Amino acid sequence: MARRPGFFDRLRPGRSAGSEPEPTGDPFVDALRAALGADGVRIDGAHRALHSHDASVFDEGNAGPVCYPSTAAEVQAVVRLAAEHRRNVVPRGAGTGLAGGAIPLGQSVVIAMTRMNRVLEVDTTNRIAWVEPGVINLDLTRQLAPLGYHFAPDPSSQQVCTIGGNVANNSGGPHCLAYGVTAAHVVAVEVVLPDGELVTLGGLDPEPAGYDLRGAFVGSEGLLGITTRVAVRITRNRPEVRTLLLSFDEVRDAANTVSGVIAAGIVPAAMEVMDQLITRAVENYVGAGYPTDAAAVLLAEVDGLAGGVDLDAERIAEIGRANDATDVRLAGSEEERALLWKGRKTAFGAIAQIAPDYYLHDTVVPRSALADVLTEIYAIAERHEVLVMNVFHAGDGNLHPLLIFDGREPGMLDRVHAAGGEIIEASLAAGGVLSGEHGIGLEKQKFMDRMFTADDLDHQNRLRQAFDPGCRTNPGKVIPSSHSCADIQALKSVPREVWV
Repeated sequence: MARRPGFFDRLRPGRSAGSEPEPTGDPFVDALRAALGADGVRIDGAHRALHSHDASVFDEGNAGPVCYPSTAAEVQAVVRLAAEHRRNVVPRGAGTGLAGGAIPLGQSVVIAMTRMNRVLEVDTTNRIAWVEPGVINLDLTRQLAPLGYHFAPDPSSQQVCTIGGNVANNSGGPHCLAYGVTAAHVVAVEVVLPDGELVTLGGLDPEPAGYDLRGAFVGSEGLLGITTRVAVRITRNRPEVRTLLLSFDEVRDAANTVSGVIAAGIVPAAMEVMDQLITRAVENYVGAGYPTDAAAVLLAEVDGLAGGVDLDAERIAEIGRANDATDVRLAGSEEERALLWKGRKTAFGAIAQIAPDYYLHDTVVPRSALADVLTEIYAIAERHEVLVMNVFHAGDGNLHPLLIFDGREPGMLDRVHAAGGEIIEASLAAGGVLSGEHGIGLEKQKFMDRMFTADDLDHQNRLRQAFDPGCRTNPGKVIPSSHSCADIQALKSVPREVWV
């Protein structure tokens, strides 16, 4: 079923008939403007500064021209011109990334995909939707809702993050416990390769022939090419949902309840834990009805047929009480359920009441190690004199410690980074991994050799160079420079800036 033109279509800029961009004095920029129009290429300081950062705490960005393509052909034109002029390119979605993955290094050309924001086709028979990369995650679900469907991956930033960014980072969210992360919901990706060729990876066939290049591409953080269309699976809304809020006097008891639920053979749609500090901030921010005297709260949700969800909800409540839950509450209405989730999804915004800055981490540990690693995280924060709040996808062990700080305080950022490094080390020591959904980007690049062997990293670089021999697509990210010398060469080859 094709989508009718709507509000976002009216916002899509068009090139004025007969208009010719004014020359800038830079042959490369002039060529870009000839391909995209003057409105499609910005070189002013404001646009470049805006696109030199993402939502992370890293400040190394230095954007070159910022391009706003509206079609796959325009993306191809930018990539080919960049190759011709030996310039690097960095694809960018909404800029909500937290690992520095979309930060342009060395005046790379930023290809902002925000104008490619259409839902192209919805096929409820085969449960597939074709979308452009700039479609906002929650907007897709809102459009599917009248049809009885939704897009299952639901990052906390789903009100602003884009499907293209979700593909780049293999994003998850609270409901990935039962439904899986983005890779489980992408069946095909149309990609502009680093040489400008347009290809489709994967396909609608149940078993596409050849290598699983779709699987290699999803989560590659922009190193292998630029997404221009995505075929995603859409999920039928479940007939019944039960949402519980459990309160505890100890964070460890909440973590143990999570392990107990999974051990009992129950796989909830979501299980989220928030400690007391973040719960108080959220409650003050949105009034979701969270208890502010609890050391931790567990938000658990089950969905399916009525009889089954009632049994699962009762069993979760029993397991919670066996782990010393002080209160168990079942959301009595859809409005109450929505408010509880609103509190969870706005947790990161709520900390602005406390301090102007935060550093949100993203490691994964075995569920059996959750309680011990959380205890260690509190000790690390105290040692570095940094305030920490914990809110995390407890069901799959995906930790999100929030280090809260004021970056204007001398020496504070150094302490925050030091604490963050120790949190990563503690997670790895517990048998965990570097990232659950935020990606590696700049943030965890230097820790890659703690998780992977030299041979592992060499093979990752070989895969990357099979797509991008010159390492000019999002250079300087993910793979450590000691295993990716082409990145260093690519960044050194950037010409002197000639535009204002």
